Amino acid sequence: MEQQTILNQWGDLGNGYYRNPVLNADYSDPDVVRVGRDFYMVCSEFHYMGIPVLHSQDLVNWKIIGRAYDRLDIAPQYSEMEAYGRGSWAPSITYHGGWFYLYFCTPTEGLFMTKTQNPAGPWEPLHCVHRTEGWEDPCPFWDEDGTAYLGHSVLGAGPIIVHKMSADGKTLLDDGRVVYVGKTAEGTKFYKSHGYYMLVIPEGGVGKGWQTVLRSKESVYGPFEKRVVLQTGKTNVNGPHQGSLIELDNGESWFIHFQDTGALGRICHLQPVTWEDGWPVMGCHGEPVSICQKPNTGIVCPPSRPQSSDTFEEPSLGLQWAVNHNPVDGKLSLTEAPGALRMYSMEAGHLLHARNTVTQKLMGRKGQITVRLSASGMAEGQRAGLAVLGGRAENWIEAQKRDGKLFVEAAAGGIAAYGPQAGNILFFRCNVDLDGVTSFCFSLDGSVFMPLGGACEIVNGFWKGARPALYTFHTPGSTGGYADWHNFTYEMFD
Repeated sequence: MEQQTILNQWGDLGNGYYRNPVLNADYSDPDVVRVGRDFYMVCSEFHYMGIPVLHSQDLVNWKIIGRAYDRLDIAPQYSEMEAYGRGSWAPSITYHGGWFYLYFCTPTEGLFMTKTQNPAGPWEPLHCVHRTEGWEDPCPFWDEDGTAYLGHSVLGAGPIIVHKMSADGKTLLDDGRVVYVGKTAEGTKFYKSHGYYMLVIPEGGVGKGWQTVLRSKESVYGPFEKRVVLQTGKTNVNGPHQGSLIELDNGESWFIHFQDTGALGRICHLQPVTWEDGWPVMGCHGEPVSICQKPNTGIVCPPSRPQSSDTFEEPSLGLQWAVNHNPVDGKLSLTEAPGALRMYSMEAGHLLHARNTVTQKLMGRKGQITVRLSASGMAEGQRAGLAVLGGRAENWIEAQKRDGKLFVEAAAGGIAAYGPQAGNILFFRCNVDLDGVTSFCFSLDGSVFMPLGGACEIVNGFWKGARPALYTFHTPGSTGGYADWHNFTYEMFD
């Protein structure tokens, strides 16, 4: 009963209806493809490794099933912890000829693609379609005659450019043609529906933008008619835009998009779509809805959410985890200490430079995260802790090995606090409340928790929402040991 109450706060209401957001987490720049009765979603992940792939059968309840890649060996900064805000920007996923194609741009390295016949993976090694700077938001399109195109925007404010592309999706065949100049026009998505070529694009910027549709009966290059089909209007959903138009076999159409919420990141809403004179009008007369009847996909799915808690009992990390920047092989193990994530320390001067930090998305605005640390393998100068990563604000609680003894320290909201000398077993907890006070506490027995540090300053940063993280590193000049993490528990209260 308690779990059902928690699930009823957002997403599937369990009675044939859902409440937006359907994903109250940072699944930014979502793109969805339908294949038969299955839906697959990808999103921006920037410097975290790498793009997650989610699956649903009703567009409301989603699970993570795979990742498109584990590392970006395209520039040294991705292995040097210096690529914050870079990496995968606004990917697109398309199904063509029995293959799933995924495209994304990085702001400084170029346009990349990968493909697979199974979206759970494995995906083929990343292929560089075009080495360039300043492109963003690519989307491929195969016309009915097999001719391939690729549209994209330009970093900053557009314009929208369309290229011809080889049939295998690996090569651009021309320098492209500008087809639209708008107000921060980006997030290109191609469709062909109701007798029109359509470009479904966001405009106006992340926080206050809107969704525009361009349509043409003649060509992917236009000339285009234009209509704004979704905007804030009288609602409190700021900047509703950038996402996917999905059509079902039964004639229903839906639009999944993001809303920027600051510290939580860009969360996902699902809007019903009605067709008016060949235009896909989203929500209720072009404004977002809060509660709606679920899509009629013919499949009844129980209320669920993407994975979060982890017992570390499987031979690989749960799919909810993403390593900050490229992982270092051999420094994370789930087999050396069964039932624990063993994390070997590497030298770093700061948490943001700590390699192999594992992170996941905050889920909802309120929750409680608890994890147990076994510190018996920690060495002099080593630190191991639970953090909430967001921009450059420091929010963490950790164990430190100093002078042969173990101490607890926290930094939150600019306040540093020192705890007592501790044994080798510690429990760390973060009480998350993005509308109130988020704080850290620790325990020596897992029952009695003591607060440490001040109120956290939870902010987004580097284009991503804040994220809980587990880490260890040692200061320059010291030696590294290891930290064992057990039983990561994430309870959601909204």
